[in-house]
Amino acid sequence: MSKIRVYELAKELDISSKELINLLMDEFGIEVKNHMSVIENEDADLIKELMLDKAKQQAGDAEEKKGLVEEYEDMVAEEVNRNGKKNKNKNKRFAQGKEYTGDEEQEGDDIDSIEIGNTITVKELSEKLKKPSSEVIKALIFSGVMAALNQEIDFKTAEKVAEKFEVMLSLKEESVEEVEEIEEGEEDSFVEKRPPIVTVMGHVDHGKTSLLDAIRKSKVTEKEAGGITQHIGAYTVNLNGEKITFLDTPGHEAFTSMRARGAQITDIVILVVAADDGIMPQTEEAINHCKAADVPMIVAINKIDRPAANIDKVKQELTEFGLLAEDWGGDTICVPVSAKSKEGLDSLLEMVLLTAEMQELKANSSRKAKGTVVEAKLDKGRGPVATLLVQNGTLHVGDSILVGTTYGRIRAMFDDKGKNIKAAGPSIPVEILGLSEVPSAGDKFNVVKDEKTAREMANSRKDKFKDQYLQSNRVSLEDLYNQIQEGKVKELALIVKADVQGSVEALKQSLEKLSTDLVKVRVIHDGVGAITETDVTLATASNAIIIGFNVRPDNNAITLSEKEKVDIKTYRIIYDAIEDIKSAMIGMLEPDFKEVVLGRAEARQIYKISSIGTIAGCYVLDGKIVRNSDIRLIRNGIVILESKLASLKRFKDDAKEVNTGYECGLSIEKFNDIKEGDIIESYTMQEVKRKEL
Repeated sequence: MSKIRVYELAKELDISSKELINLLMDEFGIEVKNHMSVIENEDADLIKELMLDKAKQQAGDAEEKKGLVEEYEDMVAEEVNRNGKKNKNKNKRFAQGKEYTGDEEQEGDDIDSIEIGNTITVKELSEKLKKPSSEVIKALIFSGVMAALNQEIDFKTAEKVAEKFEVMLSLKEESVEEVEEIEEGEEDSFVEKRPPIVTVMGHVDHGKTSLLDAIRKSKVTEKEAGGITQHIGAYTVNLNGEKITFLDTPGHEAFTSMRARGAQITDIVILVVAADDGIMPQTEEAINHCKAADVPMIVAINKIDRPAANIDKVKQELTEFGLLAEDWGGDTICVPVSAKSKEGLDSLLEMVLLTAEMQELKANSSRKAKGTVVEAKLDKGRGPVATLLVQNGTLHVGDSILVGTTYGRIRAMFDDKGKNIKAAGPSIPVEILGLSEVPSAGDKFNVVKDEKTAREMANSRKDKFKDQYLQSNRVSLEDLYNQIQEGKVKELALIVKADVQGSVEALKQSLEKLSTDLVKVRVIHDGVGAITETDVTLATASNAIIIGFNVRPDNNAITLSEKEKVDIKTYRIIYDAIEDIKSAMIGMLEPDFKEVVLGRAEARQIYKISSIGTIAGCYVLDGKIVRNSDIRLIRNGIVILESKLASLKRFKDDAKEVNTGYECGLSIEKFNDIKEGDIIESYTMQEVKRKEL
């Protein structure tokens, strides 16, 4: 018998006729009408073989999962035996599928929904679901996840497990929302005046730390190696009952680093300039950083007691950077001071308080604290140590804080004099212990409700940071055009460094003259000397390209540029640098397109073929008709259609092109209304690259 009926095959396979009919139609594509339909024996044998293989595979999978479940049940039993309290009934309870907790556990009512963070341990999930750990682990195994009792699983995995127990899982708001957004609803009606935060900047050895030392009447410089500040210091000074917080920096590196991370913590900048030295390279860099950050600036002209001091010369040099002193009719506050004789210090502090008063600096000390990391280090004996500047609220010992991508609970807190304190209000710098890792300078911190929440949010931020880092792409000459097309870059920002000041000025002016209405060149900073780590940091913050003329980057700059993906171009000939930037700018411009007519043909005979359409027998008048070119159909001098050729033939053979004086047959894509006397014009659009801006 070469055929078999459906009901007979169903009986052999031990399934219903209806199930077999559905199987035949859905999986095997065999059309059957009812249980009396017949199918070929070859098809029946194939179906039997496939069904047998499927049954074996399912049995094998079930056996494998059963073995895994038994293995994990043993693991869970060992975990409970090891960590739980000793009880003579615990193994018995576990064997009954109940988790041993050490106390008599009462089964709670069924729950409909629970909230968890981004991650949760298997044990915590079983407790929240009010299910034995063994059942949760079984569910995980059948979901394809192998996890031990104390292992963490992500939210999506936990959600799949919860669905098996008919429980709705939701993500805690704190785990997905930024702390700043959560705290938006906090009461800010209790705002009060806060101390100003002042950063002292300037060239090396111009007396920044000496000036600050004179103000707060302590000897900081004597403790530093060689009398030079080797770290960032944050200090609070009392003046006539009012407080001022000073940030002393080694030059401007920290200021730039913080700005690169979006931390604008400074209210006022005191720019220290030596009266006998004038504006120096680091002074110029500090001015550029202050302008970029849009921070009020007070110029302290220091060392006025020196014989070579020339205050007017300093004011004259300041005008070259757009800073005109008040007594010269401008709006820049310039105060002559002497850190050694303490002359002019009162006037300087009065100007600081006056500028702060104009800014109306306020904060709410009753809310949860938030602020910025001024500096951080890993101490051999104390672990991660961070200097924090509280910008709003009050920070307490015992608070759980989230700092950038790290977290912790404050175990101890010290003021700027090293005294142990319990709380710190707005604009107060403190040193804290208790973080899990060393944060970066410029990272923002927020107080959260507990350490667990802080840990979850820190882990979430780490994941986001990794994704952003992989997707980030610093601007380079090669991809600038694509970014401009997408609207990401409106101008080309450059940092110019050269071996002498004359070369810097020449290169800077030449590059800025290249600017057009479509692409603008802006030199955000220029200077003399090697390309340093500071230049790379500024380029990172400003998304700029570094141009070096007769100078090279140092090792730290190379390492940081590779890490931050900053483009550094070095040249020996000034015209090469100009031509390179000019070529890059020309490459950014959209190319021009020029129409080139290839040839014209006249339609002299029309053929209509039902399976193809209208074919025109043509005579090439001039030039050539090219197969892949664009065409125009011209009738009585009027353009009727612009399209492409569907086919071009010479006799019965396809032709790539047909030259003047030859006949051809052609058809036009999706157009059949060709008439005798029509002119078919073949043309192409050639891209013409711009050769000048």
